[in-house]
Amino acid sequence: MGGLADHLRRRIAACGPLTVAEFMAEALGHPRHGYYTSRDPLGAAGDFITAPEISQMFGELIGLWCAVVWQDMGAPDPVAVVELGPGRGTLMADVLRAVRPAPGFLDAARLHMVETSPVLRERQQEALAAAELGTAPVWSDSLDGVPEGPMVLIANEFFDALPVRQFQRTEEGWRERRVDAEEDGGFRFVLAPPLPLDPLTTKRLAVAPESGVDGGVIEVCPDGLALAGAIGRRVARHGGAALILDYGHAESAAGDTLQAVKDHAYHPVLEAPGEADLTAHVDFTGLAAAAVEAGAGAFGPVPQGTFLERLGIGARAEALLVGATAGQASDIRSAHHRLVDEAEMGTLFKALAVAHPETAPPPGFG
Repeated sequence: MGGLADHLRRRIAACGPLTVAEFMAEALGHPRHGYYTSRDPLGAAGDFITAPEISQMFGELIGLWCAVVWQDMGAPDPVAVVELGPGRGTLMADVLRAVRPAPGFLDAARLHMVETSPVLRERQQEALAAAELGTAPVWSDSLDGVPEGPMVLIANEFFDALPVRQFQRTEEGWRERRVDAEEDGGFRFVLAPPLPLDPLTTKRLAVAPESGVDGGVIEVCPDGLALAGAIGRRVARHGGAALILDYGHAESAAGDTLQAVKDHAYHPVLEAPGEADLTAHVDFTGLAAAAVEAGAGAFGPVPQGTFLERLGIGARAEALLVGATAGQASDIRSAHHRLVDEAEMGTLFKALAVAHPETAPPPGFG
């Protein structure tokens, strides 16, 4: 197999089967062989397409959301405008174009792009080359690299790629699923012996039903909960808001949601690690609770379709249709449908806002 698979086999031989979170972290973020660190996975030529790549309307509406939130904060100068996992930079480029009419926003903005992939950082730099900002964008590996202060943060399809641990219900209680190596070079799921659980995992497992058939799985995302808490502490301390858009559960629920995608199709999760995207459904209830425990307020989640309609995507689509060619009009209508229809991205994808506890509901959450 070579590459990442050999690395994982050596690690398993030395330390024993990996947790699902460890396998996922290596598959996505290994410095040399990781899925995100070694390629641009977006677009028709990649493995998947995100909302900003579907239509400019998505980023434009998010930009207007940021401008209104900033104005409601009292228009602080400076303000950190942060994006977690900015992809190709398409979303932020559309955001910055949409906020140009907001007096003073671009001059006050200090743009921080949180990205670990060298390949995607290059794409983002190209996308933002013409940005009219008071200061140049700054790239960081994590939120820790963003200075403390008032903040407007965007995270679109970021939390779903954070590593999850999985626990499976058995007659002996909850046992953690792990990934072991097979003799033929592949990988398989195994169950670890029953062990005492840490407080975070114990709390998360409490949402699972006490009764039910053996084999049920529940997922815990420690990195996601920690990050939601860090965001909550920042906006509670300094003011601001964060907008999280992703797919997953509105309420905490049991279920194995780990999936792999390659060439716009589902792919076996453990096959060819590093060559396919790995994601799991986001636990919005858990994120909101972590932010609230850190001192912030939480709003939502609301379905993405509802959120975008409240922001005016219908009116924006109609405006773009004026003067459009027949082909352009078809693309606009198709993109609108894909973003908001309940059979497409409108219901499975959701929006959650984290804000200062004394703020009014941000746009789209009233």
